[in-house]
Amino acid sequence: MAMFQPTYGQIMKKVNEENGEETLTSRYSVVIAASKRARQIVDGAKVLVKSNDEKPLTLAVDEIYDGDVKVYTKKHENE
Repeated sequence: MAMFQPTYGQIMKKVNEENGEETLTSRYSVVIAASKRARQIVDGAKVLVKSNDEKPLTLAVDEIYDGDVKVYTKKHENE
């Protein structure tokens, strides 16, 4: 079985540290954030990381992990 890098736990820890609060609380929240960003990439959004992999989901995960894309909760929508 292949090991995915970064792991769900690594992504959650890094995003939560960067935001100064617990933004991502489960694997589900990581999947939702990555899938929303992947959809943006498919729809033509500029890719913010350099990668040999052109798969939108991989690019999205890399962007989130690198901090190029910020993840917020619904409570931040109005800010």
